[in-house]
Amino acid sequence: MSHPAVVQPGQPVALADGVHWIGALDPQMRRFDIILNTANGTSYNAYAVRGSAGVAVIDTVKIEFADEFFARLEQVARYDEIRVIVLNHLEPDHSGALPELMRRAPNAELVLSNRAPSILRALVRELGTEPEFIAVGDGDCFELGDRRLSFVNTPYLHWPDTQCTWLEDQGMLFSGDVFGCHFCDDRLWNDTVGDFRFSFDYYYHHIMRPFRAHVLEALDKLEPLAPRTILPAHGPILRQDPASYMARYRRLATPELAARSGEKTLLVFYASAYGNTERMARAVAEGAEEVEHLRVSLYDLQVSDVAQFVDLIEEADGLVFGSPTLNADAVKPVWELLSSLTLVSVKGKFGAAFGSYGWSGEAVGLVEDRLRGLKMRVPVKGLKVKLNPTEDDLERCRELGRSLGAHLTGTARKRVIDMAELA
Repeated sequence: MSHPAVVQPGQPVALADGVHWIGALDPQMRRFDIILNTANGTSYNAYAVRGSAGVAVIDTVKIEFADEFFARLEQVARYDEIRVIVLNHLEPDHSGALPELMRRAPNAELVLSNRAPSILRALVRELGTEPEFIAVGDGDCFELGDRRLSFVNTPYLHWPDTQCTWLEDQGMLFSGDVFGCHFCDDRLWNDTVGDFRFSFDYYYHHIMRPFRAHVLEALDKLEPLAPRTILPAHGPILRQDPASYMARYRRLATPELAARSGEKTLLVFYASAYGNTERMARAVAEGAEEVEHLRVSLYDLQVSDVAQFVDLIEEADGLVFGSPTLNADAVKPVWELLSSLTLVSVKGKFGAAFGSYGWSGEAVGLVEDRLRGLKMRVPVKGLKVKLNPTEDDLERCRELGRSLGAHLTGTARKRVIDMAELA
């Protein structure tokens, strides 16, 4: 059965008593923020909530769609009725129309999360002066007469400033980017639009996944609210079984591998042109396997799709990368895997590098720099070997594995640093 379109040009969409969608559709969008494919376009969801003492506007739209936003807003409220503008997130696709809205509704108070002020200053320079605002935290409220908006901080989902807004009398959670996705359908509701499950998971993996711990913290706050409707900043509005979308987030954010008591995991990745780096990799793994309570896995990147390793990396405690040096650089499979680490949180994990070389051996240092740039800990100096590793070289590789394993399991002996090492 087909469903008629609910979004009409210049017209708001009634969602509940006194609550309207006033956003914009962008069906032609095919790539968002450079990194996201958007085969179905996206939506910029903004909302108006009317209470007995005035109107709240929750989020705005990307600047290119400001005219649509204002046309819809003007159908449900006069500008002098707007008492509060709530921004759950200050990224430009949510705040693009903010400066003009503040000009048109000068008496409205601006409400942001308590982590947002520094970001606001950079976004609204065109106003000439920094606007006044109210910074809110968990449980803070704004009264609209017979209605109350309250706020839940959800930092790093996916910027430091993100928050959710809760309208208790309707059980409506205006969730910002959380539970959203890039999927444009003018029927708006999750029970009438097309199948967007892929888009929902894709959005989570590319936007929320690096902040898995923060996702779980946010769910601990949001699940007890038991919202009847979840209204995200992008994608369908979730009125049918909203709890299932929270449950999906929890499943996606919860480690799939059952952690063994007291056990750490180390992954050794390598690519090898002539077998020399492979021999080193096997020796590193052998040394690490001697460490108690450490599970070691070895992977050849040349015969694998690096995407399959992301889940393993997310849950591992330590990562070792082996690369030969070709044209003064690490090889492509290693760089592809290192690039994929932006999708997960690796901050604080232990890392190391090794590899063989013919002339200059830059690969090891370049990989170490990348690991440090990802905020990983690199406690063991990388190891590079010229051409064929000797038995002494392989023993040094085993020692690298032992040493890193000791750091992972907390059994490494403290050492005195020679100041010459820091030069």
